[in-house]
Amino acid sequence: MKYTTLPKTDIKVSKICLGSMTWGNQNTEAEGHTQLDYAFQQGINFIDTAEIYPVPASAETQGRTSKIIGTWLKKTGYRDKLVLASKIAGVGDYTAHIRTTGFSKEAIADAVNGELKRLQTDYIDIFQLHWPERETNRFGIRNYTLDTKWEDNFNDILHGLEEVIKTGKIRYAGLSNENAWGTMRYLEESKIHGLPRIKTIQNAYSLLNRTFESDLAEVSLREHVGLLAYSPMAFGVLSGKYIKGIETENSRLKLFSRFTRYSSEQCAEATKRYLKIAEDHNMTLAQMSLAFVTQQAFVTSTIIGATNLEQLKENIDSINIVLSDEVMAQINAVNDVIPNPAT
Repeated sequence: MKYTTLPKTDIKVSKICLGSMTWGNQNTEAEGHTQLDYAFQQGINFIDTAEIYPVPASAETQGRTSKIIGTWLKKTGYRDKLVLASKIAGVGDYTAHIRTTGFSKEAIADAVNGELKRLQTDYIDIFQLHWPERETNRFGIRNYTLDTKWEDNFNDILHGLEEVIKTGKIRYAGLSNENAWGTMRYLEESKIHGLPRIKTIQNAYSLLNRTFESDLAEVSLREHVGLLAYSPMAFGVLSGKYIKGIETENSRLKLFSRFTRYSSEQCAEATKRYLKIAEDHNMTLAQMSLAFVTQQAFVTSTIIGATNLEQLKENIDSINIVLSDEVMAQINAVNDVIPNPAT
């Protein structure tokens, strides 16, 4: 395994982070524990979860994922060997079953306390805002429209995070599904007012969605806010199983038809071209896709997920692959013709 340090901290994390959002829905507790066991044996020390998990979010399943991690931590006693990241749910109908109070101080405290109980731990290393309170382009939304109802509350949110940090319940704060303007506003508020500084940003990044490069990559590198890249496999599309017609009934896009971000004709065509590059260079598409993400300078850790152990092994093995200049040039050539089809 390869390791790095979360920006402006002393926390050492594996370059591959174990995602968990299928546990409690597509995966049982036993399967989640098996994945955790294997990942830990391979040197992964970084685990990501969220209070809304598993997905799709529902009142019935909310919190199951973190509970599965919690029972594993209690069973193994590995808490001091691991870095845990979690998230407070953003606002909207999708999460109204959790709360409707946004990122107020009370909401942040409630979210942290709930996750600590489920995870059976005293602290969370990185606690992230799952998506912005204001309406903005996230989750593949295009055609920007200004949210005129939202009032600037960056300062209030950072004060809420500061209060929880002072208790020792979380160590650092991070963002998720945020854009460049929002990220810089948080950094500005923390600098001017001496408030907690955002350490990481968890956004989608993959061969099918490289929009992070357009402005956030420079913010990440110059301001030292590390990307925790999620969906590097584009909901499994970049395994090649859908264009090959070998997906299982338990595949995400089979189970949850609402997730259409990676299902366009442009995504399919780009995936075919990336598959050819991988096969021409004796790699699986999954490993090439993950290696592409992991070796980017602005990526602190790549969040992988799997519904079975075979997938997990293949994904973790990608850490041993370094893409050549030739492969990178061929990948970029596809992106030039079919840029960011999943956005």
